[in-house]
Amino acid sequence: MSTKILVADDHGILREGIRALIEKHNSMEVVGEAETGQVAVELALKLQPDVVVMDVTMPDLNGIEATRKIKSEMPDVKILALSVHAAREFVLDMIKAGVSGYMLKECLFDDLVLAIKTVMEGKSYLSPKIASIVLDDIATDNHFGKTDSVRSTLTSKERQILQFLAEGKAAKEIAMLLNVSVKTIEANRRHIMEKVGIDNMADLVKYAIRHGLTTI
Repeated sequence: MSTKILVADDHGILREGIRALIEKHNSMEVVGEAETGQVAVELALKLQPDVVVMDVTMPDLNGIEATRKIKSEMPDVKILALSVHAAREFVLDMIKAGVSGYMLKECLFDDLVLAIKTVMEGKSYLSPKIASIVLDDIATDNHFGKTDSVRSTLTSKERQILQFLAEGKAAKEIAMLLNVSVKTIEANRRHIMEKVGIDNMADLVKYAIRHGLTTI
């Protein structure tokens, strides 16, 4: 039986490349592609893949939050982070969200195939550079992010609203997406600013980018 794979990345050319290369292996098939984190969650629940190859930074819902949502509904699914980001915070937050592996996009395709096979065996897979970050964190007794993080400061809903705001969505549009009132979104925006100690949108956008909720 083939390993069913869902590819989540906001770059179409990368998704197509991964699909073309994976499907050279008879033991694997790409059952779906997602260009946003929200679509990744929806397709994962619909298609029930064995492995989700997940980018970290995507529009609407970033890979960290998407991973968290998928794992809460499908605890047995294997999620493999595939990212350009090797920053400690991204790595540790993805691990805490429940990924089975984390690899960098600079790796060779054969590494991706090996990573998929490894996580399907119930093991973890980390690129050498990522493994160093994790080991350094353990060696310094940080134990995966005792340091300050946006995820310890804001709730999941607040992080999603912050991402929408940073992506330039208006309060009315966000309210429609989340099925709440505009007043609720505006109240959340004020609360978010109070929590992170920021009083203007420009700095709030920088904060969201710095913490991996969105990209430039």
